[in-house]
Amino acid sequence: MMLYTAGEAAKILGIPVSTVRYYDKEGLIPNLKRSSSGIRLFREEDIEELRLIQCLKKTRLSLKDIRIFMNLPVDGDKTIRTRLSILTRQKELLEEKKRELEEMMNVVDYKLWYYRTSAEAGTTKAARDASAVPEAYRPGYECLHFLTGKKNTPKAE
Repeated sequence: MMLYTAGEAAKILGIPVSTVRYYDKEGLIPNLKRSSSGIRLFREEDIEELRLIQCLKKTRLSLKDIRIFMNLPVDGDKTIRTRLSILTRQKELLEEKKRELEEMMNVVDYKLWYYRTSAEAGTTKAARDASAVPEAYRPGYECLHFLTGKKNTPKAE
């Protein structure tokens, strides 16, 4: 069995060693071993847990909830449904964020088309005709003009 120090684990994961130590201090790695002199010793499964923690952080799960999630396996299979529930809830939040990001990308794509078309023509008037908006950029156009109800003339900005 291969063992790694905090520094080696941090290097493998591409994160600061202080982050690895912080995760341990916060109780996010429940079964972490230590040497007789107190040095943290990471097994491969501990590094997998650190990767999972990094992933859960990126999903914007709070450290408190990550701690709860990471400690649930200690209580065995009776916590499977709880773990499933936490991940299901987080996936739903991510799906909502994904929809928001897609909407923002549509707006940016439309505006890129608008200004590229305007730059080629030398005027924003060239891109103001709603019927000239290509289908691929319609979602962004419609997002911008939904509240105003102005479906015919894109606003020059």
